[in-house]
Amino acid sequence: MTIPMDTFHIEPDISRAWSLPAPLYADAQIFDLEKERIFGRTWQVVGHAHQLANPGDYFTLELLGEPLLLVRGAHGELRGFYNVCRHRAGPPAEGCGSRKLFRCGYHGWTYDLEGKLISAPEFEKVQEFDPASFTLAPVRAEEWFNLIFVNFDLNAAPLRESLGRMSEQAERFHFSGMKLFERRTYDMKCNWKTYVDNYLEGYHLPSVHPGLNRELDYNAYVVEPYPRHVRQFSPIRGAQAGDSTPRRYQEAREDLTTDYFWAFPNWMLNCYPDNVSLNIVLPVDVDHSLAIFEWYLPQGDLGSRAAKASVEFSDQIQIEDVAICERVQKNLRSRSYERGRYSVKQEQGVHAFHRMYAEMMKGGSS
Repeated sequence: MTIPMDTFHIEPDISRAWSLPAPLYADAQIFDLEKERIFGRTWQVVGHAHQLANPGDYFTLELLGEPLLLVRGAHGELRGFYNVCRHRAGPPAEGCGSRKLFRCGYHGWTYDLEGKLISAPEFEKVQEFDPASFTLAPVRAEEWFNLIFVNFDLNAAPLRESLGRMSEQAERFHFSGMKLFERRTYDMKCNWKTYVDNYLEGYHLPSVHPGLNRELDYNAYVVEPYPRHVRQFSPIRGAQAGDSTPRRYQEAREDLTTDYFWAFPNWMLNCYPDNVSLNIVLPVDVDHSLAIFEWYLPQGDLGSRAAKASVEFSDQIQIEDVAICERVQKNLRSRSYERGRYSVKQEQGVHAFHRMYAEMMKGGSS
């Protein structure tokens, strides 16, 4: 596929820049190229450490059409493989659980926790067959913040290197000590980039999220772009004198903030004073995405009224975001719209995302 290079040009100076062209949100060939150049070369969240708590624990999943197997090795090491038998492409593992060996459900080839082939039934007379050459194909797997990531690119930079300063910025929220409370999946009729664009600016808060806007100090909302992530944060406004409107957070302190972290290309951490939610946006096709939300809270808050209130508050925000993103996706196909401009004050995060996206789509580094 040949694409003019100026299609992906985003002016570095935001005051002069134009946003991504609308066809990039609606072209199936562009979507296929994104899977290769972006999602095939970046770190993707696939699970949580509690799923692999002990040696032999494993789980399987499908990511962008690829079947994967994640397992905790005998000595506690994390390993990732393609869940594809090297014989005739059967499944070495199904579902999740704990095993010492993986036996393919097609012809019984057996692998150990390191992916080594240890048994190939009825292969005694096969000439020049070396079991060592038939190990499960590996996929890069690393951990951070109790989250499990994979990267299809075996030569990709380490996960922590790609996160940059996000590690130190997010770790003050003690997410590692929190427990999963609830998981919800939102089916969205929009391109994955449409949702990310929306996430990366607080410009729409007064119009789209009146409830959230009451909690945050919109005039003090800050956006900080970094090489491979964006941090947005705002002080909690707290209840005001004479204000009868119910508030999620009654007090306001200098250290009481809401921080939103987005990591290129498609996952986020929403850090509130009493909970953290993980948000993963999975592209399905050019006009269809899934947003997977997981809410994490301190152990003592699980099942409490406050925990349920946190989820419902966040759920309402997500419903509002889905509605506007689906409307925008339709309008991006209008013959009247080609591309837009950025607010220098409010849309630095969107501009940063578009520059990262353009760099990788032109074949730049991950």
